[in-house]
Amino acid sequence: MDYFEGCPACLRAGTPSSVALRYAERPPLGFHTIGDWLSYPQVASLGEGNTPLSSLPRLAESLGLNALYTKNEFANPTGSHKDRMGSMVVQRAIDVGAKTVAVASSGNAGVSVAAYAARAGLKSVVVTTPDISPNWRRAIEMHGGILMATEHSDDRWALIAHHARRGDWYPVTNYKIPPVGSNPFGVDAYRAIALELHLQLGKNPPTDIVVPTARGDLLWGICQGYQDLKDAGLVWAIPKVHAVEPYPRIRGALSGHGMVRDFSGNTEMVSIGGDSVTHQSLHALEMVGGSSVDVSDHDVAADQRIIAREGLYLEHSSVAALTGLRTLIGNMTILSGARIVLVATSHGYKEYVRYVDRLPVSDLPR
Repeated sequence: MDYFEGCPACLRAGTPSSVALRYAERPPLGFHTIGDWLSYPQVASLGEGNTPLSSLPRLAESLGLNALYTKNEFANPTGSHKDRMGSMVVQRAIDVGAKTVAVASSGNAGVSVAAYAARAGLKSVVVTTPDISPNWRRAIEMHGGILMATEHSDDRWALIAHHARRGDWYPVTNYKIPPVGSNPFGVDAYRAIALELHLQLGKNPPTDIVVPTARGDLLWGICQGYQDLKDAGLVWAIPKVHAVEPYPRIRGALSGHGMVRDFSGNTEMVSIGGDSVTHQSLHALEMVGGSSVDVSDHDVAADQRIIAREGLYLEHSSVAALTGLRTLIGNMTILSGARIVLVATSHGYKEYVRYVDRLPVSDLPR
């Protein structure tokens, strides 16, 4: 039973909530055994995972930090963290005999699922909206994915729900309103990020991790991964994990304003857009004593240029982690001397540039 609609009892009570995988035992942890901590150690892999860290000492100094790193999830095969989910869900689909996997996506998840389905010989359907970036659209089509567009983003879920309940499509993402997280086998795969950070940073672990967040799949996976490390006796303290959003969704939910709200206007942070919150996001932050902040497109655009000058060209949704970090430092949630990891979920090459900034001749380098 895969529980695409989350916990049945929670659903009947009117509070849809995700379910999580639980393991009876795990082997000792090493880079060669990270897969053994996941539901499927052997998958139709394209080489995802074990993504590198980049140290940003100049930015760290300017922000008063002891250390600042990015966890470069854009180094995954299709350029985003979604490959961790894509590989695991496709393997699960194979295991249960599914022929077609389906995903509601603004871009990154659609490309990933199309690629991994192609690798495994499955069909894929990506339900999106008409304003999807041409770069994402071309990648999905090149992988053989079938693209379908709905007028509103929430309409994508109704289409997937119809075909999932008929057994036509094996769903990768949520299709409920209020939402639950994505396919639990896929969400579980994000735990590996915490395991990798533990091995990469060793005796100098992060004090805080900043995560671009939509409906909390990545957020929950990282928090649960660290909880697993603690339960296994491999760490004694868990870093605080902070969610960054384009709108105050989590803060609103915690204030009693509900799990779905109408936020006017669009955002350039399309990968973390949307007007809903999941219980898994709230649970993840509670698990690690984390917090949430919201950031503006204007500030993110400025930080995109700043982090690009450090050598990292990231999409707006990824840059939001740096902008959120500034807010967390400003409100003293993160103190000077902290050791920070920003999760760089995707590079900027996928974004569709709608305008070109021309550098004045007088400003050209000589």
